[in-house]
Amino acid sequence: MSEVKKIPDGMPAIIPHLVCRGAADALEFYKKAFDATEEARLPVPDGSGKLMHAMLRIGGSPVMLVDEFPDYGSFGPQDLKASPVVLHHYVEDVDAAFQRALDAGATTILAPQDMFWGDRYGQVRDPFGHLWSLATHLRDVSPEDAIEASKSAMPCPETTAP
Repeated sequence: MSEVKKIPDGMPAIIPHLVCRGAADALEFYKKAFDATEEARLPVPDGSGKLMHAMLRIGGSPVMLVDEFPDYGSFGPQDLKASPVVLHHYVEDVDAAFQRALDAGATTILAPQDMFWGDRYGQVRDPFGHLWSLATHLRDVSPEDAIEASKSAMPCPETTAP
């Protein structure tokens, strides 16, 4: 009897698993917005159309989806009124990817702009409440140079010790 791999091929150690109100619709949105490919879809057997699991890949990275199941404590960002997580997606052309996401139904949080750390970067909120940052790397910046550049790019308010 052969031994099963403890971590399946093509699966990194950490995989985003998004809870979405309307996971089947979210899956279709991610196909349009981020050129996702669907790998698996497991509907709830009651015919409700809800998904108990779905797997897709965005840029080769796996992402899992599930519908909200409040009876089991599973809520998406729409019910929580926010998401503390931002999914970061590197792309070849951030401006084109950003527009594609908007055309698919995302809303702008931050329009793409050249950032001090060397990326052209923007953020969108998908129709299911999840935040996505999109970036294209433009230039390498040392950690020291990024720290120095951040001082003028993101000035901190003056504080006084108590």
